[in-house]
Amino acid sequence: MTPLFVAQTFTPSTTAVAGNVFLTAVVGLLPLAVFFVLMGVFKVATHWCSIIALVLSLVIAIFAFQMPIGMALLAGTQGAAMGFMPIIYIIIAAVWLYNLTEKSGRSADLKAVFNTIGRGDQRAQALIVAFCFCGLLEGLAGFGAPVAITCAMLVTLGVPKIKAAVVTVVGNAINVGFGAMAIPTTTAGRLGGADATAVAANMGHLTWIFCLFIPLLLLFILDGGRGVRQLWPLALVAGAAAGVGHFVTPSVSYELTAVVASLLGFAACYVFLLVWSPTTPQDCATSADESDKPSGSRIALALMPYVLVVVIIAITKLWRIGVSLPDLLKSTDRDIPWPGIYGSLLGADGQPSTAAIYTLQILSNPGTWIFVTGIIVAIVYGSNSSGGRFATSIPQMFAVLPRTIYSLRMAILTIASVMALAFVMNLSGQTTSIGAALATTGAAFAFLSPILGWIGTAVAGSATSAGALFANLQSTAATGAGLDPRILLAANTIGGGIGKIVSPQNLAIAATSVDSEGSDAEILKKAAPYSIGLLLVLCILVFVSSQGWLGAYMPA
Repeated sequence: MTPLFVAQTFTPSTTAVAGNVFLTAVVGLLPLAVFFVLMGVFKVATHWCSIIALVLSLVIAIFAFQMPIGMALLAGTQGAAMGFMPIIYIIIAAVWLYNLTEKSGRSADLKAVFNTIGRGDQRAQALIVAFCFCGLLEGLAGFGAPVAITCAMLVTLGVPKIKAAVVTVVGNAINVGFGAMAIPTTTAGRLGGADATAVAANMGHLTWIFCLFIPLLLLFILDGGRGVRQLWPLALVAGAAAGVGHFVTPSVSYELTAVVASLLGFAACYVFLLVWSPTTPQDCATSADESDKPSGSRIALALMPYVLVVVIIAITKLWRIGVSLPDLLKSTDRDIPWPGIYGSLLGADGQPSTAAIYTLQILSNPGTWIFVTGIIVAIVYGSNSSGGRFATSIPQMFAVLPRTIYSLRMAILTIASVMALAFVMNLSGQTTSIGAALATTGAAFAFLSPILGWIGTAVAGSATSAGALFANLQSTAATGAGLDPRILLAANTIGGGIGKIVSPQNLAIAATSVDSEGSDAEILKKAAPYSIGLLLVLCILVFVSSQGWLGAYMPA
């Protein structure tokens, strides 16, 4: 047992259990399986699910994968740190921004605005927000902010809480691979030894197909078959416009794919609804109080938090006139070699693993700019009552922040422990052992390839992390099986976005943002079938693509 306590170095092995890659993969999958069974079958509170799964992953890391005890525990602390910054940081900022709208009373005017845009149909409004607005935020910010803000916004529009959470996580999935200026795509290309633009182009030749039918799925989630029958023209318009963006943009500037596609979808919906009116049943109809119709200034103030957050984040991500603001902000990041792990955790090449380096982001973190937005909104709302209609004060608006943090206390515990679980599984080799087992399937790996990205994001909550885990494995397996590595890297990245639907981290964000902590299991139960279904479609499309059967409309 001495090596478990005293070890200078540790290299994760994909054959740690009885020298067998398949048995190792089964053991490595246990913590995640236990998490979902406890939450989905036994309805255990999410924070207990994550803590129990974390303890199990530590036991497996130490006794099955032979990771030193101290290193395993420290891996958990690195994950918890990642949970606090940037993830929890972003969630607190996003929920505070939403709460400012609610506590000030401006949410009533926001509903009136979307009532006009959506022609009085709540389903149309929710479709535009969950697919287009959420996609825009994903393209700009990522890291949980789109789900947090969109969920809260949908609840403001009157969508039931669980439906708001499910429709958001499903609607967000297809843009995750292009999220935060396409960081997951860049990561997959760099670590997979392929040109990121080529990977993105292959992704776009797959994702446009999903864009065509995901809006229909969102309508089904919102209102079943009736919603699809009554609003399918709007869904097709939104999906077709976004699909054009996904197909064309990657070859021009892949970093802007989700942004361009979402803007095209939003513009198409707005124009279409000027000339087409949906059939709206009474229970889905929304209306504004004509006796208190908001003025132009009130409309501007109601939209201000969401427009301002998009503008500010867009500037921080895109401004390159005179100075590259993204590069300037990123230069303030601080890489912190994690004590007790960096230098001792080695890769297969014998070099220190960069996975043990924690990057502290402040100015480049979208959470900072959501906080800046919140500060501006708090000052504006606190000093402008719109003729006494929304009477509040600046101190009252800032007092919302500590109350927000307190209300998120259990979500904070859940996310920190989930991220600790992810890092223990990743750094000990539990996650990569699953990928190594799948990669032994030869030519059939073209069908199974997206599952790696799905599993990676389901564990870590990040498509970027899924790329870091499996990009090199995807490329190596592709070469061995005579497949195009660019297609498998694209599959890994898109699969990661679909896996985020069921990621415990994402579920916790959604449940928290709709003010329904502890509803993660219910959200998972409703969202999981969509995630599995979308994954199956992707597996089929990737297999077809690897055979080159559909020419220019598919990856090549």
